[in-house]
Amino acid sequence: MRKRTNEIKVRLTNGEITALTERAKECGYSREAYIRSLLHSRVPRPMPPPDYHAMMRELHGIGNNLNQIAQKAHVLNVVDVARYDTALRQFIEAVARIETAVLLPVKLE
Repeated sequence: MRKRTNEIKVRLTNGEITALTERAKECGYSREAYIRSLLHSRVPRPMPPPDYHAMMRELHGIGNNLNQIAQKAHVLNVVDVARYDTALRQFIEAVARIETAVLLPVKLE
C-alpha cells in the first residue's frame, strides 16, 4: 500500500516546469522526489560526472592495497606503524570528504 496518499495540485509556468524538470534530471531524481528533498530542507546535488565512479573505484583499490601492506607491515614490524596508520587514516578521511562533497545533498539553513 502506498504511504503517500495525499495529492496537491500546483500550477507552474512553462519556464518553472522546465526548470524543475531540468534540475531534477541533473540530480537523477523524479520531479516529485526533488520536491520532497527540498521539503526536507535538502538541496540535491547534480549527479557526478561519469569519471567520478571510476576514480572512486581506483581510490578504494588503492586503499585496499594500502590496508594489505599495513597488515604485512604490522606482522613483520618493518615500517613506522604509527606514521603509516596516520597516513592511511588521512586517506580514508579524504575519500569520505570527496564522497560527501560530491554526492550528499546540501542542508538548507
